Amino acid sequence: MATASETPELERLFALGRDRAQARAHGRERRAEAGAAIAFIVVALAMALLMPSPRTLDLSTLAILVVAYVATCRAKFDIADGYTVPTELVLVPMLFLLPTPIVPLVVSLSWALGRLIDYAGGQTSIHRAFHVFGDCWHAVGPALVLVLAGAQVFSWDKWPIYLLALVGQFAFDFAATAVRTHLVDGTPPRTLLKLVAPVYALDGALAPIGLLTAFAATELGPGVCLLVVPLVAVLAVLSHERSARIDQALELGSAYQGTAMLLGDVVEADDAYTGSHSRGVVELSLAVSDRLGLDSRQRRNVEFAALLHDVGKIAVPKEIINKPGPLDDEEWKIMRRHTIEGETMLKRVGGVLAEVGRIVRSSHEHVDGSGYPDGLVGEEIPIEARIVTCCDAFSAMTTTRSYRKAMPTAAAFAELDRCAGTQFDVDVVAALKEIAAQDA
Repeated sequence: MATASETPELERLFALGRDRAQARAHGRERRAEAGAAIAFIVVALAMALLMPSPRTLDLSTLAILVVAYVATCRAKFDIADGYTVPTELVLVPMLFLLPTPIVPLVVSLSWALGRLIDYAGGQTSIHRAFHVFGDCWHAVGPALVLVLAGAQVFSWDKWPIYLLALVGQFAFDFAATAVRTHLVDGTPPRTLLKLVAPVYALDGALAPIGLLTAFAATELGPGVCLLVVPLVAVLAVLSHERSARIDQALELGSAYQGTAMLLGDVVEADDAYTGSHSRGVVELSLAVSDRLGLDSRQRRNVEFAALLHDVGKIAVPKEIINKPGPLDDEEWKIMRRHTIEGETMLKRVGGVLAEVGRIVRSSHEHVDGSGYPDGLVGEEIPIEARIVTCCDAFSAMTTTRSYRKAMPTAAAFAELDRCAGTQFDVDVVAALKEIAAQDA
């Protein structure tokens, strides 16, 4: 499984999941969760009341399976903006030891019991208790397949049906989740599939163990199902360690963000134009990054680099920074060192900002090699730096400076076109013009 430190997008989703779990649902989210829960309850009750089963309910078997299921709920693995639990270890035996049509209902009640500790400890808002039922659609799929296929009694020669039941589990879970997430935040199914793929990988890996447990339980009695509890305990330890690593990664990411904002505030305090200009460059650079399809790590680097591309000016004398007229050759020599100074400062911070420092150093390079400080050419310049360079120049042209008024947008476009392929990346210029034209 991925950890939060592997991608900024996952960091965002992990943080979102933690915040959402502790907040009361409102608006579209509340309506979507309530709709999913009510629909599940209706379907689960209908299955339990109307569908036949060759088995009768044994209360001692029910108690053993509920205890085992509740135990598995304590091993929570964070996945994107939610989490998964290894309940496959108990769900599969439930399908063959209980009357199969009642399994979705039993799963939902067991899942609710398993969440009580979270509610009591404040890890999840009690107002989200009703949402539990909307999370149990995965149990409907395999139960339906086994009932409709007449495969409620365990037999190894029915393994193709069991494989189909697993597919049904994934299908029902994905369909229900896709509808809910689309209604809540507009997440497209393709994006959702990438996020839930680790969940299905874990369930697929645990399904054979659950099947073996079901076989042993049918031969030796339901008490065998409690043998999965030690395995669940091991998984719980691993999930706790994973959660701790994610918390550390989120705290570190927040520290980097705070450091970047602090340095940006220092620049703004030293030079009001540079500070406000940097924030304008951030917004424009992020829009261009999205238009060019940069991944989440590159996008994060663009955000920090756009905010901090002038941070090295802290080391430049104020009389040069605020000089009302053009700089002379010696002053330009000092000014041009600000990218190197910026990289040095960010390297001292380390981590993500050290990586951003390389981009800050290249933020005044030109694609034809005429920039500074290293004379890099074309794709030798990081794409993040090419974006920041172009957006920085456009923002500077269209912003009033101490020695000249802002240039009209049309004139700035003409200048971008003139310098495309020499100073600026051609693709970046095209994307920037499209965005600026839309905002005009």
